[in-house]
Amino acid sequence: MTTATGIRRPAAFFDLDGTLLAANSARLWLRRERRHGRVTAVQTLRAVGFLAAYHLGVVDMVAAMREALQTVRGEREETLREWTRVWFESEVVPRHEAPGARPAIEAHRARGHALVLLTSSSPYESELATRYFGLDAFRCTHYEVDSDGRFTGELVLPVCYGEGKVRHAEACAEELGLDLDRSYFYSDSNTDLPMLRRVPHPRAVNPDFRLRWVARRYGWPVLDWSRADTPVPLAPDAPHPTR
Repeated sequence: MTTATGIRRPAAFFDLDGTLLAANSARLWLRRERRHGRVTAVQTLRAVGFLAAYHLGVVDMVAAMREALQTVRGEREETLREWTRVWFESEVVPRHEAPGARPAIEAHRARGHALVLLTSSSPYESELATRYFGLDAFRCTHYEVDSDGRFTGELVLPVCYGEGKVRHAEACAEELGLDLDRSYFYSDSNTDLPMLRRVPHPRAVNPDFRLRWVARRYGWPVLDWSRADTPVPLAPDAPHPTR
């Protein structure tokens, strides 16, 4: 995604849950699993506890994800891919799309910025969300699959969460020829502070309490994407440092 002159271009990175989506898709998936009898009442309570800890930024995300993966351990990857497609199309979009998401996406598209989803969600949901929102690429958490195409119950590290998002974004920038030092990141969660601090243009979207406090302290724009007419605060594109 470098320009014709070989110059790296900026990117707009977007979180998914609570940002492009005005909902937490993990909660929506948990309801689906509960409805289909794939998780017990005890597992549901533990998952709700993990989600609460996630919002506080005090969860061991690797442990939480590994526990969640045990519900699909031994299933074929293609089975989960199809489950996710049906669920995403019928229960996630368009009813949970954040009204302010598309105006922001289109503003960056008009500037020629790369559009990248950066989320801890599964590759199956991430691929669908990338297509739905018309983004260029995605980076997410991946699950280990054995030679027979079945889930082992293990994660491919690093997960795309916390500091891991920075590592995924840096790998993405290297692969696609993007300039992180001129890029944006949109998120609602304090768990994304490492990535918000990594780029020069952090954007707090309907932020949780801690992120709102940090954003106000450092003067980061705080956006209300519950409205489609929310202004999109884009900075003038700074010249590439090699120019």
